[in-house]
Amino acid sequence: MSKPKIMHMLTPHARVSPFDVNMVGDSGYDIVVPYCGVSADDVTALVQDAIFSRPPKRYNHTGLFIGGFDLNEAAEMFARASKAMVPPFELSVLVDPNGAYTTSAALVALVEKHLEERSGAGLAGRQVKIFGGGPVGLCTAVLVAQRGATPTLVRLTQRKPDDTVERFSARFGVEVGSASGQTDDDKRAALADADVVVATAKAGIQVLGASMLATAARLVVAADVNAVPPAGVEGVGVMDGGRVVDTPHGGFAAIGALAIGKIKYDVQHRLLERMQTADKAVCLDLPDAFEVATAHA
Repeated sequence: MSKPKIMHMLTPHARVSPFDVNMVGDSGYDIVVPYCGVSADDVTALVQDAIFSRPPKRYNHTGLFIGGFDLNEAAEMFARASKAMVPPFELSVLVDPNGAYTTSAALVALVEKHLEERSGAGLAGRQVKIFGGGPVGLCTAVLVAQRGATPTLVRLTQRKPDDTVERFSARFGVEVGSASGQTDDDKRAALADADVVVATAKAGIQVLGASMLATAARLVVAADVNAVPPAGVEGVGVMDGGRVVDTPHGGFAAIGALAIGKIKYDVQHRLLERMQTADKAVCLDLPDAFEVATAHA
């Protein structure tokens, strides 16, 4: 009788994501166990409780998924899990808080693909303006910075003082700028030198209208993660995968939410499969998600 594959799913919150539960089950895990209200201080004991109950050669049969909504908390839980292994007793770990790692990986891979198709060059040296922030926006900022671009988080509301952005970007050795986008004048100022625009605001909110986009003389690509009408970026359809939207300055390639979501789904599925098939236990982080996205965008 074959032994079951078990995924332990950790979150600091009251529930795990049903989306992630479905993904884990569909990827081949037989037993999916949620652990809610978990803190970083709990992770080492949980990992070691799991690894010592199975022989080392069965590392592919036990996985750990770290979710939640707080990027820094998830990153700390991931770091604790990675350090908790006692070789040869190990398991594989995937971190994807709020789906932000896989979504941003898909988004940035598509942005770079269409930049290259439109202009012959990728993200290096580009100005990337991310309207709305949030987990996906911050992860997007980190990834484009790692590709040599200059990211700016354009805040649509007054930001409460905290160190979320600084802490998360420091984990990956990059800097992320910020600017106000609370007024139309603020938005126009942010667009003035934008090569890439990304909208990561809440669903159903239009961040940038067509008249605003018409002022963006350098715009090459615009991406929108909002699948709920109205579009976050006017003119970008949910299915757009590089369709050119005309503007007075030559147009931009549009990337819509469902085009991003298709790649995000594929990335998460492939990472979950890798946990079960790798020739050694793996700890899969944001850069791993981007590597897979780039290969399949």
